[in-house]
Amino acid sequence: MTGTATTDASEKRINWLGSTPFFLIHLGAFAGVFYFGWSWKGLLLAVALYAVRMFGVTGGYHRYFSHRSFKTSRVMQFLLAFLAQTSAQKGALWWASHHRLHHKNSDQEGDVHSAKLDGLFWSHVGWILSGKYDDTDYDRVRDLAKYPELRFLNKYHLVPPTVFGVSLFLVGGWPALYWGLFVSTVLLWHGTFTINSLTHMWGSRRYKTTDDSRNNLWLAIITSGEGWHNNHHHYQRAANQGWYWWEIDTTYYVLWLMSKLGLVWDLHIVPRRIRDAHGASLASKPTSTEVVIAAPQAQ
Repeated sequence: MTGTATTDASEKRINWLGSTPFFLIHLGAFAGVFYFGWSWKGLLLAVALYAVRMFGVTGGYHRYFSHRSFKTSRVMQFLLAFLAQTSAQKGALWWASHHRLHHKNSDQEGDVHSAKLDGLFWSHVGWILSGKYDDTDYDRVRDLAKYPELRFLNKYHLVPPTVFGVSLFLVGGWPALYWGLFVSTVLLWHGTFTINSLTHMWGSRRYKTTDDSRNNLWLAIITSGEGWHNNHHHYQRAANQGWYWWEIDTTYYVLWLMSKLGLVWDLHIVPRRIRDAHGASLASKPTSTEVVIAAPQAQ
């Protein structure tokens, strides 16, 4: 690890009491298999719901709310937020505000989760468990905060995962709740967190960005395309993060299909001149603030 830590040691203390639900979900996921027994059907349910909710994280939290990479209706905007929040990663406004801060200061002082400066554990999960970043900076997401329904979901961020869990129980009882909520959510959490941590440590660098972002095929597979992280940091507004045919980007494939169905539109694709600038830095890369200013409103 090089550089100067972005967070003082005193601020890296885990908020054990506040993080109790996080640890209980993990405990339930690991211990539950001894009670319910192994089930291939249950694992299939966990993986299927992982994939659906991962799209909520990647297509919703990340590419829409954080970077406004496409347009959609106000109803679909709400549904994307609700789906994303079934992942139990707090509200869409909270997620977007912290992600925009990450891009503003990526791997530099002020970064929310820098593996380079603060280590693997902090970048992967410590920053969430510390309690340091519990609040939402509404000024950073003014484009989203003007919608009362999004502010409601952000304030009551446990409503979507609770509705999700109750629905699983009503449909399939305790086994469905265990595999569909506990196991699936733990997998989803750590799948998402690898983008904050591992994609700034392991992989290849096609572009000379100002951070340590890297492209990683395996992480792209488990995160529906988010593993092309060096691409993303080179040009963050693109709805597609896999820029060549061999770069698997499941999230973009779904967004493309949704655009054909009229559910989303104006997908912002990386310009060819920027994509083909291999080995070069992107001096004109838009900041998160510039992206927001240019971003469309939900219709």
